[in-house]
Amino acid sequence: MALVTIRPTRADRAIAEAVASHTTPELEKTADLLTWGADEKVLLALSVGAWLYAAGRPRLRPIADHMLAVSLVSAVLPHLLKRAVDQIRPDRITVKGHWRGVPWSGRPRDAFPSGHALHMGALASAADLFPPPQRRLARAGAVMLSATRILLLAHWTSDVVAGFVAGALIERLIRTITLGKRRRSGAGK
Repeated sequence: MALVTIRPTRADRAIAEAVASHTTPELEKTADLLTWGADEKVLLALSVGAWLYAAGRPRLRPIADHMLAVSLVSAVLPHLLKRAVDQIRPDRITVKGHWRGVPWSGRPRDAFPSGHALHMGALASAADLFPPPQRRLARAGAVMLSATRILLLAHWTSDVVAGFVAGALIERLIRTITLGKRRRSGAGK
């Protein structure tokens, strides 16, 4: 049983209505495919793969350890929050969107927060550990993948923003634990 019920804002409803009115089956299929790039199972697999790759590379190991820790926490936290918060997904409110290609998403009352956006917020924050070209690419990709959740009417815009910000904050908190000593010693970025 949820401890808190969150209702969508007027802006959330207006954005969802605009998406439902203007989407197409092609756009929805593309967003549905792209959203897999922010899925926790995919990100965990990539993090474990990077961690294994870095096992024999001492320079990469601290960042691989950090990314794995961030991936694990960002995979668990949305599930805990969704147990505490009750919010209906936008795709359960619109019929028009389903006529225009919007698929059904997850559990009906698990809108807050967007787990995909939380993962992407963590990635966008961790991107400052990357060189500038990869940093910009990672951040742009994180924003784009987060937006797919709005296009699919899987989440309200405020759920996506809250998830993205929470992910960035979580990554910064974990960074103080996993990379704090390394950064203080000057072994830096």
